[in-house]
Amino acid sequence: MAAAPLPTEYGQFRIYVYENRTETHVALVRGEVGNGDGVLTRLHSTCLTGDVFHSARCDCGEQLETALRRIAAAGRGVVVYLNQEGRGIGLANKIRAYSLQDEGYDTVEANVRLGFEPDLRDYGIGVQILRDLGVRSIRLLSNNPRKLASVTKHGLPVVEMVPLEIDASEISRRYLRTKKEKLGHRLSVV
Repeated sequence: MAAAPLPTEYGQFRIYVYENRTETHVALVRGEVGNGDGVLTRLHSTCLTGDVFHSARCDCGEQLETALRRIAAAGRGVVVYLNQEGRGIGLANKIRAYSLQDEGYDTVEANVRLGFEPDLRDYGIGVQILRDLGVRSIRLLSNNPRKLASVTKHGLPVVEMVPLEIDASEISRRYLRTKKEKLGHRLSVV
């Protein structure tokens, strides 16, 4: 693991890089984890198109920015940035799925049409990273009940699920509706 201070537009964080043979994951830590209880946490899967290029197709980039803002305001928290692009199907397949979405398929149907499950992400490595940082329980910034189930399945207590809703745009509305109706996300904006 490598670590260093990381000043951001949201304030001072510390960046930790975790590597294995095939993947690199990152944790941004604000403040001191302290006793590790009730740490405000976002487990965020890579979304190059949303996080870096600010694609309007999804709410990922805005969720990441909102999480960083909330953690900075709280003075204590962690964002674990997991290498799980496109719900685990990878960047090239995600772009293929975009083409299918342009043909009328929703995001779930596109992944299935490409031969994948709707969501292949696993948060076990994220739980391992949080434990390595001294986190013992979290307040999870998420709308995704599957993420909650995965985190608790891997043995990390979630003391609160903190909503992280982003307003729907004309472009993202269908995507958000699919997340709500087909993946069970807790969303009131659609």
